[in-house]
Amino acid sequence: MSELPEIRIGTAEREDAMRRLSDHFAAGRLSVAEFDERSAVIAAAVTRGDVTKVFTDLPEPVTAAAVPAKPKSDSGFLSEWPERVMAVIPILAVILFFVTGSWLWFLAIPLAGALLFGGSHGGHGHGNGRRQRGRRALD
Repeated sequence: MSELPEIRIGTAEREDAMRRLSDHFAAGRLSVAEFDERSAVIAAAVTRGDVTKVFTDLPEPVTAAAVPAKPKSDSGFLSEWPERVMAVIPILAVILFFVTGSWLWFLAIPLAGALLFGGSHGGHGHGNGRRQRGRRALD
């Protein structure tokens, strides 16, 4: 009995319908013009029947099985210590700035980033780019 098309809907139902319509658009089932037209119908919808008309020619959503997140090899409190330290450094720099009055404490932020992440997260091929530019100049 709750499936009656004459039942009035609220904002939550309209937002859910817009989300489902966006999923169909992202899947390539709707053109931009169709998406705009159907979005306008959903925005103006008053009853369930108004929303149901929008989805009559679209397939039912397929619920994908949840993919478990890849577990980290080391799962302890200290497994992410560089990230934890880096999060504290700016706060510590601000505190030391107000206590000592020296702005030099803010230099600890990039220094800590270079020390903690310099070897593992840096080096996106910047050195190779310099060598290639040098080679092009010689050619």
